[in-house]
Amino acid sequence: MWVFDWLNAFPPLAMYLAIPLAPLVGSLVAGFLGWKLREQAHWAPIIGVAIAFYLSLAVLWQTSQSMTFYGDVYTWAVLGHLPVSIGFDIDSLTALMLVIVTFVSLCVHLYTIGYMHDDPGYARFFSYIALFTFSMIMLVMSNNFLQLFFGWEAVGLVSYLLIGFWFQRESANVAALKAFIVNRVGDFGFLIGIAAIYHYCGSLDYRTVFAAIPHLVGQTLEIIPGHPWSVLTWIALLLFVGAMGKSAQVPLHVWLPESMEGPTPISALIHAATMVTAGIFMVARMSPIYEQSATALTVVLLIGAVTALFMGLIGLVQNDIKRIIAYSTLSQLGYMTAALGASAFSAAIFHLMTHAFFKALLFLAAGSVIHAMANEQDIRKMGGLRKAMPITYITFLIGSLALSGIPPFAGFFSKDLIIEAVGLSTLPGAGWAEFMLVAGALVTALYTFRMFFLVFHGTPRMDEHTRAHLHESPWVITVPLIALAIPSIYSGWTYIGPIALGNFLDSSLVIAPQFNTLGEISAHWQGAGEFLLQGLLTWPFWLALLGIAMAAYFYWLRSGLPLVLSQMLSPFIWVLESKYGFDDFNRTVLVRGVLQLGRLFWHVGDERLIDGIMVNGTAREVGKAALSWRRVQTGYIYHYAFAMIIGLILLMTYFVVWRG
Repeated sequence: MWVFDWLNAFPPLAMYLAIPLAPLVGSLVAGFLGWKLREQAHWAPIIGVAIAFYLSLAVLWQTSQSMTFYGDVYTWAVLGHLPVSIGFDIDSLTALMLVIVTFVSLCVHLYTIGYMHDDPGYARFFSYIALFTFSMIMLVMSNNFLQLFFGWEAVGLVSYLLIGFWFQRESANVAALKAFIVNRVGDFGFLIGIAAIYHYCGSLDYRTVFAAIPHLVGQTLEIIPGHPWSVLTWIALLLFVGAMGKSAQVPLHVWLPESMEGPTPISALIHAATMVTAGIFMVARMSPIYEQSATALTVVLLIGAVTALFMGLIGLVQNDIKRIIAYSTLSQLGYMTAALGASAFSAAIFHLMTHAFFKALLFLAAGSVIHAMANEQDIRKMGGLRKAMPITYITFLIGSLALSGIPPFAGFFSKDLIIEAVGLSTLPGAGWAEFMLVAGALVTALYTFRMFFLVFHGTPRMDEHTRAHLHESPWVITVPLIALAIPSIYSGWTYIGPIALGNFLDSSLVIAPQFNTLGEISAHWQGAGEFLLQGLLTWPFWLALLGIAMAAYFYWLRSGLPLVLSQMLSPFIWVLESKYGFDDFNRTVLVRGVLQLGRLFWHVGDERLIDGIMVNGTAREVGKAALSWRRVQTGYIYHYAFAMIIGLILLMTYFVVWRG
């Protein structure tokens, strides 16, 4: 393509290096010079991310022409036989992820200018989000597990800083700590999985590991004596524990709704294109491992389906606009995970792409609403914003239709493809998984349009002062909304063929013939138009329409009816409001259990055993012995002479009796 021709003058490696380094330089400039740049601190991060986005488009074009790269940039250290290298794996999967990450990040950076302009931490926030983008890029471009783990942990660390950005709020600090700790649980399993890979494969390089996978088929290990486990199943499940933490799958999902304590731009960045998609990307990248274990695929499939349905149900009873969208993220991540379990890896990546567009759109549109509502986030205190905020209204509607899976919007194609692929899976429990995903279509449309109608339609429910000052957001907020609305409309029917059902990702993925659900779909593929027409006859489409109709009736036309229904369904509502007891269980059993265990080690182990016996006890016994022996030192000569005589007698007795 002619817009990238001038890049041919540069070595490919220089271009690959510039993609992560440009946001990193922007982050460092904003971080170290922000005190001086002040309101101009956004330029360096934005320019850095814009460069990364442009170069990512160039890489995507190159990979479409079969121009790939795999190799080390340099070796940082050598630990025994393990080289610690920085390297890149540039293929179609990497290129697509780079474009998604950098495009959404660029939109978020531009949006942040308007949203955070009065915040005293303006420069610091830009430094963090650019560093966040750098971390995700390094994760995506890695060609070895150590670099993958570096990006994995860096994303987690920066998310901690961003969720707790408003550190004056106790709730923000608690949410940041919760996200950090829950992710450490997942990362512990992930790290053990990487260690197992090195143990059995002798390397952490992707290609070397993947080449060794066929030799591990049939090998077992006994974690519990007498119960052999497949080595590959064990490795796949350990890696998936890490994905459960990062991509917030049940039961490691509890941190994601709490991340709403951070500013809205970072909510969009975390939920749309960076942190939560890292787990989906990792499992897809590790497809050569997962395709060797039906057990691991079944676990992934069922956990994804459970997350998709049951996290969506919680969204029905949420009243915070950002938390509703957060629970929709959990649900959509469940769809992606279920697709991975059904070996529909390209469908999962396709939904990751479409979801990135419409989910970032919804979060940023919600931020526009919050900005206009003087930081109010309760949808029960909104209403009637349609006329005051027409651009936000239209873009929010586009995002809602895409999320609900209404054709021809992007979410329809990716979500329906996942449901069809899961329906064709022969794994145990695939039927239940399909049922939960189909039911999730109704739930998604219901909670999405409940939010939409309560915010933009009906009688205004805000105070008079807020109502008098309602206005559309400035262009730095609305332009990113429009930019994200465009792919939320067209990316589904445009890219379902080449990305999800074509051969674009073939070089990046490995799919076993017995699990190739998308192969059966692509064999009968007749184009996006035919897929859309067939989708109009399926359950997910009609259930989505039913969900929208129910939301319009309950929350727009008959706004008093939900109160009556909530009283009738109070036990069910209580279960949803308690979030199935996950938080209560974690707080009561895990948190208090750890505290009690800590107190046990403190009082018994530290105070009694270590201090009481080993440290103070030793000193006490030495002191007692010293007090006893000091009585021997009387100072009288005849005492010492008597002792010498006794000693001499004993010595003579020893030589005469025992040595003689």
